[in-house]
Amino acid sequence: MTRKKRKIFKKKGKVIKDLTRNIFKILNKDSSKFYNYKQIASKLNVSDTDGKTQILKKLAELKANKKIKEIDRGKFQTNEDRKYSIGTLDITSNRNGYFVTDDYENDIFLPNINLGKGLHGDVVRAYVYKRKRSHKLEADVVEVIERAKTEFVGILQKNKNFGFVICDNHKMYADIFISQNKLNGAEHGDKVQATISDWPENSKNPFGKITTVLGKPGDHTTEMHSILLEYDLPYKFEPEVEKEAQELPIEIKEKEIAKRRDMRSDLTFTIDPKDAKDFDDALSFTKLENGNYEIGIHIADVSHYLQPKTILDDEAFDRATSVYLVDRVVPMLPEMLSNGVCSLRPNEEKLTFSAVFEINEKAQIKNQWFGRTVTYSDQRFAYEEAQHIIENCKLTEEVKPFTMPVDISITDATYEVKADVVEATLQLDKLAKILRKKRMKQGAISFDRVEVQFNLDEDASPVGVFFKSYKDANKLIEEFMLLANRKVAEYIGSKQGKPSNKTFIYRVHDEPDVEKLASLQNIISKFGYKINTDTKESTSESLNQLLNDVQGKAESNMIETLAIRSMSKAVYTTHNIGHYGLAFDYYSHFTSPIRRYPDVMTHRLLQHYLDGGESLKADLYEEKCKHSSKREELASKAERSSIKYMQVKYMQDHKDEVFKGVITGVTEWGIYVEITKNKCEGMVRIRDIKSDYYIFNEDQYAIVGQSTKHMYQLGDNVKVQVKKTDLERKHLDFNLVED
Repeated sequence: MTRKKRKIFKKKGKVIKDLTRNIFKILNKDSSKFYNYKQIASKLNVSDTDGKTQILKKLAELKANKKIKEIDRGKFQTNEDRKYSIGTLDITSNRNGYFVTDDYENDIFLPNINLGKGLHGDVVRAYVYKRKRSHKLEADVVEVIERAKTEFVGILQKNKNFGFVICDNHKMYADIFISQNKLNGAEHGDKVQATISDWPENSKNPFGKITTVLGKPGDHTTEMHSILLEYDLPYKFEPEVEKEAQELPIEIKEKEIAKRRDMRSDLTFTIDPKDAKDFDDALSFTKLENGNYEIGIHIADVSHYLQPKTILDDEAFDRATSVYLVDRVVPMLPEMLSNGVCSLRPNEEKLTFSAVFEINEKAQIKNQWFGRTVTYSDQRFAYEEAQHIIENCKLTEEVKPFTMPVDISITDATYEVKADVVEATLQLDKLAKILRKKRMKQGAISFDRVEVQFNLDEDASPVGVFFKSYKDANKLIEEFMLLANRKVAEYIGSKQGKPSNKTFIYRVHDEPDVEKLASLQNIISKFGYKINTDTKESTSESLNQLLNDVQGKAESNMIETLAIRSMSKAVYTTHNIGHYGLAFDYYSHFTSPIRRYPDVMTHRLLQHYLDGGESLKADLYEEKCKHSSKREELASKAERSSIKYMQVKYMQDHKDEVFKGVITGVTEWGIYVEITKNKCEGMVRIRDIKSDYYIFNEDQYAIVGQSTKHMYQLGDNVKVQVKKTDLERKHLDFNLVED
């Protein structure tokens, strides 16, 4: 009997993960160098025979596919004929992404299997290729060059010896692994901030450590702090920053006054929101003998106290802006500065930086002066109080004192507004309306959007929603701030009608994107509106007409939002291209240094040139401008996130109500509905509509019932009821209430 031959199975060695990507990473680091398999194995810390064999086979495969080339026997180099590009990742909520690069006109699809440990916003090198069947371009990340962020906020899911942080950010597709010794005292279910420290090649998850334990999910303060940290925005000052602020000399000495223009005797007042704590701008008003008016725009002289190369200045630069959440302000400067020494509070002498204009009855500028001043605010107004004067008083030969009603008063009692203050307010309002009319005629676009605000109880929970009104008093302040910003920029940036080439900080706004305008036109045509994009002038004029036509309509907020999205983003830069939205050839930010760091830079540069200084190097200031623009964008996202959070929190207590709304978006998985009454937006999922089987029709911006052919289209009025509120995701789900 012959013995059966026993099969011998050779034990396979460990498969090297991500081998292709790691080979490309080595070859792409310096495309001029070449490597043999031994050098590649050394760099990958592979020393066993089986591992080296895998590398040899992979190199042969990549060579056969012309993904790499063999320049000498056994020596390999990246194939320069392949299309490698550097760009950024834009990850979507479904965990796929897009590769955004200047090398291609359109963003390139990037399936999640090709992300290569790249995260949203990362700068990466990617290989761009055509798919075999569709010939559409796709990208494959071969190297992460720079992380956009390494700190994430999320909820800790803790096991016995380790944990994972499930990130709040839906674009963060990987949970962060936390070992036992890096939990930092966090407990299961805590909301935390985690920092990625490493991402091993053989791991699906990045490794990290918990840096901050924020508290329990749902707690109001925890959620507000989470929003700030998610956007890399601090919520407190370090002790050394506060200490330096407290040690600042605050007494205004005669020696300092002597260096400045003394305007303490000029009638001066502030107009701000009722709950404002910092006042960084004031107006002065004086009638001149020639019949003209001398109007001063006085701005807190923050740069006097905020000196370069100090802890305070470094902190202000890092923050770059104050952040305005629904229930709090996170200031750029410590309270000692923002609400104290720099704030132009009534009945106090203050150091200011001023733009002073001689203006005639037609709002024409006859003379101008810029420089450091000392001022004294005679009166503080809320917008509501100034508006009450505008609506109830008249410019006559004899302007009389005015008693402020208690229900309007910023105090708890009535008080008398002096006749000269009443006259100044009315005359400034008259001039502001002329300035605004001129600006609109020159092509400025009027985005007077409805601003959602909340009535909060003592626990900062929303108990009501209201819309902030934008009236003549607001526009009065806006016009004179715009005037100061424009004239300061012109003074430095223009010399006899030509660019001066002096380094300066400009606030620029490019012309709208043609494709975005075409998309806007496509949508608004469904409502019977149109815009004329033939010329720059016709675009501005028709956009203003559109914004005027939609006022008070159900679709107004949606169309205003879409119109804003069609615009370019305003940014800070040393390269002036003008401001399209305001129709200004020169524009800067000069008027809010308490809350914007670019204004501080503007003050410093303006004083430097007033002192006869030569132009400074632009590169350094351009980098500071980019930083400021980025921080401003993050602050804006945090502010919107806090509004969304409050809207969801507010709707938790209104689940039994039926609301009227308008369809603001249509997708393959559902329709977005904005409630008319409070501007809260949520989704009605297609699967939750029971009356028919609905399918998305992209061309008509609608979902269509397959049996009834009934259509729910963008802009349609509908009724909804709250189905689910998700505070963690800041998301609302609605049920459609069908007739």
